[in-house]
This record gives sequence, C-alpha cells and structure tokens, in this order.
Amino acid sequence: MDTLTRGIVYLARKAVSHYLRHRCPLPCPANLPDSLKQRAGAFVSIKCKGTLRGCIGTLEPQQDTLAAEIIENAVKAATKDPRFDPVTEGELDDLTFSIDVLTPLEPVSDISMLDPKRYGLVVRNDKKQGVLLPDLEGVPTIAEQVRLCRLKGGFTDEDTEEYFRFRVQRFR
Repeated sequence: MDTLTRGIVYLARKAVSHYLRHRCPLPCPANLPDSLKQRAGAFVSIKCKGTLRGCIGTLEPQQDTLAAEIIENAVKAATKDPRFDPVTEGELDDLTFSIDVLTPLEPVSDISMLDPKRYGLVVRNDKKQGVLLPDLEGVPTIAEQVRLCRLKGGFTDEDTEEYFRFRVQRFR
C-alpha cells in the first residue's frame, strides 16, 4: 500500500473514530499534501467483516478540499446511510474503508460508451437520480449497470433520463 492510499484510508478511519468518540467532526488536518488539497467528489464505503455497513458520497465537490470531502462523507457513511443502523464504536476494529475519488461527470450519448468495470454511471432527470460506482461485484454488463442504476433512482419506463459516466481512483 503506497503512502497516498494509507493516508486517505487513515483519514476516513480517523474521521469515523473521532466522530464516534467525540460526537463532533474531525478538524481537517493542516499541511495537506497537494493530492488532498484538490477538490473532487468522493464516495466512502465502509464494510464490517466484509459486509457493507455504509456508503455515502458526492458526485461533485461540496467541500474546499478532498480531505474535507473524505472526512464529511466518511462520517455520513458511518452514521447517515438510511439502509443501515449507525456504526458503533464497538465495530471500529472490524471496519474496512474504500474511498473512490471521482473524475468530473461526462455525458453519455450512447450506452456503448459505458463499461461497468471502468466507468461509474449516473442516471438522472429533473426529479430522480441513480448512481453506481464502477467495478462492483455482480455488475458484469452494461445492461445490468443501467438496470440497477435506474432501479436505484426509481425510474419507470415512462421516464426520460440522461446518462453520465465517471471514473474513480479507488483507495483501500
């Protein structure tokens, strides 16, 4: 594991640990490396003993730095994912973190431009949105990626939607 990966994963873990112990956000560290000073959307996925415990992210940056984005999304993944009960302090030692840093969204004019191993997908219209990260287990085809993304967004056959793709740099 390289230094950047260790730093990003450590930051997410530290953010969750600090929040669970002190009930306040971890202050963004000073003297950030350039890679964490940039602005980017980021998703934080948390697993406990291999089972998903939370995943929250942003498609576009909401914070001043990537470090702040990771801190915010790590805490939300641990405490605000509506699919799960909040992570507890007793689970901390069993948690693993994966952080996906996103490239800007690119419009997709034809689904042949998609590749579920390489690109994440956003399906949206004025009222709905579904998002899938790339390279997910159980999503081997473009058709399955589109189907799952539309399902997550609550789209019906009558809906019109736009498609966007993105790449990620994944840190585990």
